[in-house]
Amino acid sequence: MPKLKTHKGTKKVFKVRKGGTIKMGHPGSRHNMGYKSAKANRKKRSEASLSKADQNRLKNVI
Repeated sequence: MPKLKTHKGTKKVFKVRKGGTIKMGHPGSRHNMGYKSAKANRKKRSEASLSKADQNRLKNVI
């Protein structure tokens, strides 16, 4: 069976950590930040992790 190519859009969004978990940015943090609360904006600066189910679904794509 041939190798799967990496999905380039997914590669730009997700990064694989040393332990194998996948990190991503919080959604909703690109624009219109002035309408959101300062607390929400601060929380979106930190990184988020994909759930275990999503990691299993995307492990062949990244």
